[in-house]
Amino acid sequence: MATKFSEITAAEMRSAMIDSQLRTNDVIDPAVVGAMGAVAREAHVPAALASVAYMDRAIALGQGRALNAPLVTGRMLVAAAIRPGQRVLLVGSATGYTAALLAQLGAEVTAVEEAGELMAAAQAAATGDNIRWIEGPLNAGAPDAAPFDRIIIEGAIETLPDTLVAQLADGGRLVAAQRDGAVTRLVEGVKTGGAVALRSFADMDVAPLPGFAAPAGFRF
Repeated sequence: MATKFSEITAAEMRSAMIDSQLRTNDVIDPAVVGAMGAVAREAHVPAALASVAYMDRAIALGQGRALNAPLVTGRMLVAAAIRPGQRVLLVGSATGYTAALLAQLGAEVTAVEEAGELMAAAQAAATGDNIRWIEGPLNAGAPDAAPFDRIIIEGAIETLPDTLVAQLADGGRLVAAQRDGAVTRLVEGVKTGGAVALRSFADMDVAPLPGFAAPAGFRF
């Protein structure tokens, strides 16, 4: 039976999330674990859903968007290998949970979101000085702030736009989730010679992101 949010502290919930969801599934990087133990995930979901903020599932945010399950976020952050001072573009920041985690990791974050209501919620919840918020089309990224050391696309895509690849520094790393029919895989790649070759490293259930649909008849 689900425990009521009032019966257990958020800190205990975060600890349980780390022990039962993250550490048992290859999220053992001390910096990532520390950040996910410090950031209040419940602040980034609708108030009525605070009691399920740490469950192993995506949480609907409205407007067809969702906050990915903690394990998805943790695996993506580990793959991104964030280091303090790196410039990170976060595409599809929604209510700002991953932006807050990146800031906790010491990154200089540019967070792009096209839904104004979600961005307002993110700005209220994640108040770090090292987060720059940009409201605009997700697939456009933030060309005026490029190049970036890391790009994280916070959701499942079908195609990777050249406009985003162009914003990644040579040698920089991109992490996303890629839909292939009914399967969604976490993918990563390093930019070399102006291109990013993506490789999959885990099959995960990841919320889709608008604006990245493949043209009719297109397949990877």
